[in-house]
Amino acid sequence: MHFRWATPERKRPPMFDFIPTHPLFVGAALLLLSGVTFWVIFMLGTWVIREGESGLVIRRFGRPLPPGRLIARSGEAGYQARMLPPGWHYGLWRWQYKVERVPLIIVPQGEVALVVAKDGAPLPSERILGREVECDNYQDAEAFLSNEGERGRQSGFLTAGHYRINPALFEVVRSANAEKHGMHPAQLRVFQVPPDRVGIVTVLDGKPVPPGDLAGPVAARHDSFQSPQAFIDAGGCRGLQEEVLMSGSWNLNPWFVQVELISLTEIPIGYVGVVVSYVGSEHVDVSGDAFTHGDLVERGHKGVWVEPLLPGKHPLNMRVMKVELVPTTNIVLNWANRTEAHHYDDKLSSILVRSKDGFSFSLDVSQIIHIGVKNAPRVISRVGSMQNLVDHVLQPTVGNYFRNSAQEVTVLEFLSARSERQKQAFEAIKKAIQAYDVECIDTLIGDIVPPAELMKTQTDRKIAEELQRTYEVQRLAEMKRQDLQRELAIANIQAEVVRSEQQVRISEQNARAQVESARGDAASVRAKAEAEAESVRMVGLAKAEAEAESVRRVGSARAEAESELVLKVGSAKAEAHRQGQEALGPTAYTAVQVASILGEHHVKLVPDIAVGGAGSGGLTEALLGRMLVASSQGMNPSLPAPEPKA
Repeated sequence: MHFRWATPERKRPPMFDFIPTHPLFVGAALLLLSGVTFWVIFMLGTWVIREGESGLVIRRFGRPLPPGRLIARSGEAGYQARMLPPGWHYGLWRWQYKVERVPLIIVPQGEVALVVAKDGAPLPSERILGREVECDNYQDAEAFLSNEGERGRQSGFLTAGHYRINPALFEVVRSANAEKHGMHPAQLRVFQVPPDRVGIVTVLDGKPVPPGDLAGPVAARHDSFQSPQAFIDAGGCRGLQEEVLMSGSWNLNPWFVQVELISLTEIPIGYVGVVVSYVGSEHVDVSGDAFTHGDLVERGHKGVWVEPLLPGKHPLNMRVMKVELVPTTNIVLNWANRTEAHHYDDKLSSILVRSKDGFSFSLDVSQIIHIGVKNAPRVISRVGSMQNLVDHVLQPTVGNYFRNSAQEVTVLEFLSARSERQKQAFEAIKKAIQAYDVECIDTLIGDIVPPAELMKTQTDRKIAEELQRTYEVQRLAEMKRQDLQRELAIANIQAEVVRSEQQVRISEQNARAQVESARGDAASVRAKAEAEAESVRMVGLAKAEAEAESVRRVGSARAEAESELVLKVGSAKAEAHRQGQEALGPTAYTAVQVASILGEHHVKLVPDIAVGGAGSGGLTEALLGRMLVASSQGMNPSLPAPEPKA
């Protein structure tokens, strides 16, 4: 429908009367219409991507994608390879395109992120990881596809940072979604090797290890396995690696390498370490023509390294090499029932030998040896280990020497010449083990255990000889003692003689003194005796007269009293007898008096045992009766009866 503006000649319909006809109004209307049109076009074809986001473009219609492809690069319908960065984007009409805002990929510090490509070239059958191509850390999907990046797990990975990655082409494996991909979050952390450890590396991709090799050789310029593609481009092999990871932090792809931590190889003080390597460069012997019993190689080659490891800690790959510890101090080996701390002599025992006279006996031997630092690789190259040196060289050398030398002498000769035998053994063994680059320091013979029966005979003989010597010494000592006693007796007698002479003189003087003293004492005693006699005589006369008078008076009084008492008692008894006779009669009273007198004196009128004259058992009955009486009274029948008390 077309409208025409009214002219002065024609009148406008009433329905358009409200529209102003001023030119300014018409201009404003046209401007408003243009703005609305621009706003509509702007809203339908403009996209705004904020900071921290990316725009994933999806074309709604267009040419179909080639078979097997997921990402469009040339205007095909579907997910587009190019993403929209933050900002304003025009011309992407909403009826033709769809833009999805996706967040940035953030990999935290201390972690790595793995990448899986959903589109790209097919992965070769001999590879398990897609090769790394130039694509700005997988932020340029077009470059990844143009450079023939391979689909699947990628050898490249993302370190800490922010990335704009097309989620339609790449899936990023982080610690947050690790379990969805069959991994543990710890596998995506930066790998740490402590200072006291070393990392043994196993590579999961690359070409196969050459036949005959135990581990992959060292590859160049791969930054300690942190650049998988550089490792593969340098010809690195999959499997166990000769190279190790040292102490530090390493950004590693867990799909590419696996690391096992082991302790550093420690060489103690007093030892050196001889390295036997099973990997390395071609075997080239550097031992020289004079050394014909083994090969020595430089460090990094296969074989026994000519330079030993000095004391300390060394980062060695103990999966592809071994270290034989060789003591550089003196080593003591005991052929006895004891062993040293190194335990090399655990299998050694006392040496059993047979003498010239047919006796078997055992002896203990201690062998002291020394291996120099420079000779340690030569010893290991020749015998393989220190234990082999003891078991296969020293044990037969020392044992056979003493067995051979013992057959040349008797047991007693061997015992008596012990020191000489020890010197001979040292010289012979020193010469024998010099050929093995081992220095003999000393050979010592310990306990010798000869036959018991021979030793008993020798012991008895020796005891007899010693007893004979002892007796002879005792006899001489006794003779000396007697001589000494004789001399002492003479000396003692001489002193007594002198002492006696002096005592005689002293006695004579004492006797003279005593005689004079006695004469004086006699005169004194005589005078005293005469005085005392006169005094005693006078005192005696006085006492005699006094006592005579006293006795006379007392005797007269006592005689009168006693006569009076006797008279009265007699009168009383006479009166009692008279009255008893009157009462009992003279005969009965007399019998009573006799019984009283007998009772007072304990005289028995009836015998204890009566023995009759008839029959033959009179004495026997008397004895039995006496025994019964004694037992009833608690007496011993063999003892006489006690005397009655008065």
